[in-house]
Order: sequence, then structure tokens, then C-alpha cells
Amino acid sequence: MSDLRIQQPDGDAALKDWQHVHNIIIPTHLLSLDEVRERARRHHLEVAYLGDVLVGCSTVRPPTDDALTATVIARVLPTHRGQGFGDKLWACGLNRARELGAKVIETVVLSSNEDGLRFAQNHGFVETERYLLPGDTIPWIDLRLA
Repeated sequence: MSDLRIQQPDGDAALKDWQHVHNIIIPTHLLSLDEVRERARRHHLEVAYLGDVLVGCSTVRPPTDDALTATVIARVLPTHRGQGFGDKLWACGLNRARELGAKVIETVVLSSNEDGLRFAQNHGFVETERYLLPGDTIPWIDLRLA
């Protein structure tokens, strides 16, 4: 795992990598490259590589409320799970959220992503809400760091 490299996307190739991971993990909400570019302007995005192999990505939504709540999401491709990469992505995201002034940390997981839900719960998150977005059939789960 010493070759794991986590970095902000620095061009379309890396943004496409972020998009690929997102769309694999969240097949109910596929994003176009333009949508990813727009997210990169609002959020802190990172991609993770093991050497030159894409492993995962993360998103930090900065605090925008009086409670200073940030959302940290770590995503690891299924073939790379269970190797500690999620822990590294999560730690980087958490550090970034705190640098941005976050006092409360949340995450969101698609309910069909059992690995992601288990990861969040194992890292101290507790469920706060389940909901369907318009047109969705699979619920989202909001969780907050206890």
C-alpha cells in the first residue's frame, strides 16, 4: 500500500477517473464529465491510485451551515476493497473537512452498497435518515459521525 497516491484531479483524465469510480459505485446516479467538472468547483475531489492503477475517489462537501457540517465520502472500487485504501481516502477526506472548519462530519451511502454502509458504521457513523430522491428506487442513507 506504500504506492497509494491520493491527489486532486488535475485535468480531464483524472476527472474521468473520478467519474468512473463514482459511476461504478453509484450506478443509480451516473454523472457526465460536465457534471463532475461542476462538482470539482464546489467540492474537494480526490482520486486514488496504486501505482498507475485507479483504486478509488473521494468527495468532501465543505461546511455551508451554522453547525459547520461537512460531508466526507470515500469510494473504493470493489476489486480493491479490504486492503486499507478506504481508510486512507477517509483519513484524507476527514483531514480536509477539518481544515475547512467542519465540526460535524456526515456521509451518504446508497443503501445497496452494503460494503460502503459497513465501512461507514465501522468508522463510527450512525444512520440519521433514509430517503428516496425523485425517480430513484434505491434509498440513500445519511449517516453522522458519532
